[in-house]
Amino acid sequence: MILLLIALLTTSCEEITRKGKHALEKTNEKVHKILERQTRRISDTIFPQFDPAKPDSDNNKIRFKDFIQVEITPDVKNIYCFDDVIGIDQDYMFSFNCSQATSDKIIEKHHFIADTLNLDNGFGIQHDFEWWDKDRIEQLQKYSWTDGKHYHKYYWYDLQAQKAYFFDFDM
Repeated sequence: MILLLIALLTTSCEEITRKGKHALEKTNEKVHKILERQTRRISDTIFPQFDPAKPDSDNNKIRFKDFIQVEITPDVKNIYCFDDVIGIDQDYMFSFNCSQATSDKIIEKHHFIADTLNLDNGFGIQHDFEWWDKDRIEQLQKYSWTDGKHYHKYYWYDLQAQKAYFFDFDM
């Protein structure tokens, strides 16, 4: 009888220990996931992620919303973007397909005006990507906005290809 009682107590203690370890493991996993998610949020706020080699990534869609500031409707696709924030100047490049209606919304949202002189497209500070066609951009109507000092935005829309190019920079 005593041996049976000892066996039951031993089994119960082992079961309690096993369940305790399992609960501890689950709690640690949950805490790790929460910390990882919060770290990503903080990191993304300080150092936003851009994926210049991958269209329509989650990061590129988030950056589109941050910079372009229009809804990503079904016509908006092939979103590529790039940032260069090293040094005293910053520049951001976006290329994406969209309808003319979406393009018109972007022009309105950013208060772009047609640049009739179209003298400088900022090609000297832009970077070379397959998705950033400088030769084609040079043929398109440029829209621009400036704060009157050092901050500029340029925008081009290729109606034929339904492709937009957005360049945001400061000097």
